[in-house]
Amino acid sequence: MTRGEDLATAALSLIGIPFRLHGRNPEIGLDCLGVVAAALERTGRPAAPLLPNGYTLRSTIDPDFDSLARSLGVAASTTVTAAGDILAARPSPCQLHFGIAVSATQWVHAHSGLRKVVLCPVPPEWPCAGRWRFSLSQGADMATLVFGSLGSLMGGPVGGTIGSLMGQQVDTALFGSTRRQGPRLKDTAFTTSSYGQPLPRHFGRVRTAGSVIWATDLVERSEVQGGGKGSPAVSTFRYSANFAIALASRPIQAIGRIWADGQLLRGAGGDLKCGGTMRVHTGAGNQPPDPLIVAAEGADRCPAYRGLAYVVFEELDLSGFYNRIPALTFEVIADADFTLQDMLGGAESPIDAAIPLPGVLGYTSESSPADDLQAFGQLIPLEIDAGSALVIARQRTQASVLPLPEAAIATGDGDFGATSGFTRRRGLPAANRPGILRYYELERDYQASLQRASGPASSSEPAAIELPATLEAATARTLIEKASRRIDWTRDRVAWRSCGLDPDLSPGALVAVPGVAGHWRVREWEWRDSGVELSLERSLPAGADARPNLASDPGRSNPAPDLPAPATRLVAFEVPLEPTAKFDAPRIFAAVSAAGEGWSGAALYADTGDGAMLPVGPSGRRRAVIGDTLTILPAATPLLLDRASELDVLLLDPTMQLVSVDPLPLAQGHNRALVGEEIVQFASARPLGGGRWRLSNFVRGCAGTESALHAHQPGEPFVLLGPGLVPIASETVGTDPERRILALGRGDHEPVSSPVHLSGLSLRPLAPVHPRRMQADDGATVFTWTRRARGEWFWRDGVDVPLTEQAERYLVLLGSVEAPLATWATAEPRITFAPGMLTTFPSDMPLHVRQSGTHALSPPLLLGRVTP
Repeated sequence: MTRGEDLATAALSLIGIPFRLHGRNPEIGLDCLGVVAAALERTGRPAAPLLPNGYTLRSTIDPDFDSLARSLGVAASTTVTAAGDILAARPSPCQLHFGIAVSATQWVHAHSGLRKVVLCPVPPEWPCAGRWRFSLSQGADMATLVFGSLGSLMGGPVGGTIGSLMGQQVDTALFGSTRRQGPRLKDTAFTTSSYGQPLPRHFGRVRTAGSVIWATDLVERSEVQGGGKGSPAVSTFRYSANFAIALASRPIQAIGRIWADGQLLRGAGGDLKCGGTMRVHTGAGNQPPDPLIVAAEGADRCPAYRGLAYVVFEELDLSGFYNRIPALTFEVIADADFTLQDMLGGAESPIDAAIPLPGVLGYTSESSPADDLQAFGQLIPLEIDAGSALVIARQRTQASVLPLPEAAIATGDGDFGATSGFTRRRGLPAANRPGILRYYELERDYQASLQRASGPASSSEPAAIELPATLEAATARTLIEKASRRIDWTRDRVAWRSCGLDPDLSPGALVAVPGVAGHWRVREWEWRDSGVELSLERSLPAGADARPNLASDPGRSNPAPDLPAPATRLVAFEVPLEPTAKFDAPRIFAAVSAAGEGWSGAALYADTGDGAMLPVGPSGRRRAVIGDTLTILPAATPLLLDRASELDVLLLDPTMQLVSVDPLPLAQGHNRALVGEEIVQFASARPLGGGRWRLSNFVRGCAGTESALHAHQPGEPFVLLGPGLVPIASETVGTDPERRILALGRGDHEPVSSPVHLSGLSLRPLAPVHPRRMQADDGATVFTWTRRARGEWFWRDGVDVPLTEQAERYLVLLGSVEAPLATWATAEPRITFAPGMLTTFPSDMPLHVRQSGTHALSPPLLLGRVTP
């Protein structure tokens, strides 16, 4: 046995061990790295002490695979996967998952959803991030296994399996007195299936609900936010589900749209509108088992359901459905075209029924072929000839109308037409003749609809024909009109006696009756001692079966919007303190948006600078107003209303709006926006079309951002600081200069990231203002200034602004701010230099002052220059 086969055998012995994040002990539980470590240990190569712990499920940094291979004593392989290969797959753009191959298509790994180590096929939709194999020429000791550099890159498989689809209560648990519980599942009712319930056969395009045939237990995931510096932590719970739904008892071609609680779950383009994965099994005769079901049940207990069309949902996010399995219906595309012969193909005896069904786009058969014939026989003549072969609607095989021989008289008592050989009669009209066709309307998303036949008013309600078929309104109107007319003409009946037996005169044949106008259809025949008696009904004359030129209306519906998932746009930034906010906590927000209304939000993460993605919660569905600047905002003074500058911006979505405001709302803080690194207010917003706006009448350098007045460039982010901003817990983000906020939505192939703009703004004191230089009577030089405070944005006459720092301290610097020649500290907004003191320094040196706050220094204020 080779070393690879030895490792594969050890991995197989781990199947069934519970899943445990960071688990290294098989008696307690294992994660994906734990499976690799345990398999190596069972082959005599201890590795668990060398593996990292405490890593996160997601990360943006890829490992150094070359060094990993060297430390492991393996080499990268580009050939077909073999037993004993160590595989790295990527379930999502920011997640790696490891396992050990036991064959070319199967591997052993720790499945976080199924909560155990399983053997299952390698999911083909997971890109391979690496494959390593023991080198035959290398004898490296396997005890050198080192995965330390993986750090926070390990995570469970894309999915956590989901479940309790049969109705199960989930217990709630509290984590301590300082933790608040968010909304949590209490009692969830799920769609179930019944044993022995028949599965329908679908033809063409139909909409069906299906039947649940497999499911796992519900999986609960929680994320903890906050909890730093004594603030309470909030746990947010998410639920998802794994289940399989059988749709048809015959093969199909594809699945189209899917509706969940009446809303689109899957669009026409194949995109899911919520998180999760869906796999379609069309029912082919060679279809393989589903990998998730194999992993959960085992290869020896998992059927492939060949001949059965079904879908499997893996990790379907239930947050948009009140944490329950929604009511699902599926658009099944079974055939491009079909005939009556296709519908009767499962009959025991051969049947000649190659009858086209023009305009019939789909049909669902839930019973026997006889019932299907009866359903269509209400609209189309379908006489059955059970002669040498079973033929339906024989008239379609006729080259011409068959003439009947002369009628034969009868001599027996009670025979019809004793002297003429035939009789003719016209039946009474039905009390409620069929005049309504109920069907499924294609243009109304397969909703039940009806069409009525024209004709004189009746004393009773017309009979309704129920046809479980997908039709368009024009086709349905044509069918019921023809059926109604055919019923009127077929009231004309003829009984005809013939002396000869002609095998062509079988039910369904069209004949011409001597001396009687029109064409007639043979309904039945009987061989008696007086001759062959034929029962005929009048066929529609030429032109009577033409499609009526009548209007048809499918009705109005409110279809669920099928909007593609657009890419996420993200801008993260700090905002200034409000008077009621904490003075020692940064206020970080994320503006998250997209260019279309099909955006359903994104998951937000924080990267503290080490590449690990820490969850910070969802963004919600509300879009922030985001755009980019098209022009440069000129520099201006922050002391006066900037009436001269204009700024053109292009909003992310042309439907987003900006408004102009009067001076009073402007003074109250309305129309505040982030432009690059400066916070401004604008009074005028003029639309230019196509999402372009021209802004003017600015208040500049708001909230202490006057240092960015001269640093604007075209293409800077523009964010309206209003509704739609998402607060981010500062404890999670940290204070590293390389920290970033990331977002991942349904339309994003990679995480979208943004640095934290205006970093430190919340905790940094504002620069002092109003510098003054005075000369004292004794010749001393006095510099004074006015203090400002974080969170206090309005000047109050006659009083000082509150002190929001722990103490009032200032730092006076002579020379360069970064490398001052001399510094002085003072506890009041003034400093006095003794006579002649400043003359000891070089002339024309700048003198600055900075307020020393609790957490940071303020931007500098130029007090003046040293002069002799």
